[in-house]
Amino acid sequence: MLNTKNPKDQSQIFKTSSALLCLIWVFIFSFNGYSQDKKASLVNIIFTSDAHFGITRANFRGDTNVASFKVNAAMIAQMNSLPGMFLPDDNGIAAGKKVGAVDYLIEAGDIANRMEPPVQSAAASWAQFESEYMHQLQLKAHDGKPAQLLMVPGNHDISNAIGYARVMKPATDPSSMVGIYNLMIKPKNPLTVANYNYATDKINYSRNIHGIHFMFITLWADSAERIWMQKDLDSVSAKTPVVIVTHDQPECESKHFTNPVTPFNMTTQNKFENLVEERFKEGTVAPKDDGATVLEQRGFVKFLKLHPNIKAYFHGNSNWNEFYVYHGPDNDVNLNVFRVDSPMKGKYSAKDETLLSFQLISFDPKTQDLTVRECLWNSKPADRDQKVEFGKSLTVSLKVN
Repeated sequence: MLNTKNPKDQSQIFKTSSALLCLIWVFIFSFNGYSQDKKASLVNIIFTSDAHFGITRANFRGDTNVASFKVNAAMIAQMNSLPGMFLPDDNGIAAGKKVGAVDYLIEAGDIANRMEPPVQSAAASWAQFESEYMHQLQLKAHDGKPAQLLMVPGNHDISNAIGYARVMKPATDPSSMVGIYNLMIKPKNPLTVANYNYATDKINYSRNIHGIHFMFITLWADSAERIWMQKDLDSVSAKTPVVIVTHDQPECESKHFTNPVTPFNMTTQNKFENLVEERFKEGTVAPKDDGATVLEQRGFVKFLKLHPNIKAYFHGNSNWNEFYVYHGPDNDVNLNVFRVDSPMKGKYSAKDETLLSFQLISFDPKTQDLTVRECLWNSKPADRDQKVEFGKSLTVSLKVN
């Protein structure tokens, strides 16, 4: 028996206790490491776009002219209920299992509506966005921390910052651009509405999420944006899967390009809005056909060919739920594209509220497979206890050959 009063025995007790303590700590760290690996086997992301604070929906849940902040709040409430739901048996990632933790919420722009009277200011819209998306969202990630918000701006956010051919009131208000920039870029000295400069303060950044490289870019991958994109891609391996998140569809809207006519200003005559730096190459008036951007798209397609590890593209702007493949104007690329609905301006859901949806993105870092599921969040408008219903789903591989 050890004598606790004996100095030699005391030393032995200390050594034994220290060894035991070390074993306990090794066990704890090993267990935590196992838990983190297990948690990292699945990543869930909610994707939505075009919140358009400052306008109203014609009809929503039995009411008329419903303010956007109320509609967005209802959608956030449905997002908060998602973790307790079971995924459908659709052969996608984690099919039939409980959704569980949600790691990120991605919002693809148009936080504010364009400030054409009587639409409220971008500052008021940004305040409403913060209230709902940053304070009412209750989702937790796999690490137990609040789900992270990731954002890009939309054409309306940019127009409010730089001006528009028609009258706006106030004439300019970059509040939503400043808010997004400070939140995502996190500059040492936060920008203000007084010193924001769209020419230099683009909202371009990337996140490496468990082996997948997400690129968030301003509006569309025009020739100017591709300079930043190239530098960003130089920082990752050519074997790393890349996902682009932006506001505009791969074709981009012709009116979003810069007026090619000197002095390159926005005018009501030729319809250009000067939202991307690249000047339109195919005429002096913006065509109404959004596919009339063949020359501009070819520049983007060339970039895609140089970077075959770009495997998927997520966007809003023209809003409805759609999973499709972008082939380019010459049918020579195959890019998986995911278009998401809007709570306020969906092409179909604006008239039929039962079609309102957002998307749940799930991917497995080990297999590099990704499943996107349509989440119909208002399919039973009269039912106060309605649950999210899963609609279409698609699973694609992000693996780079």
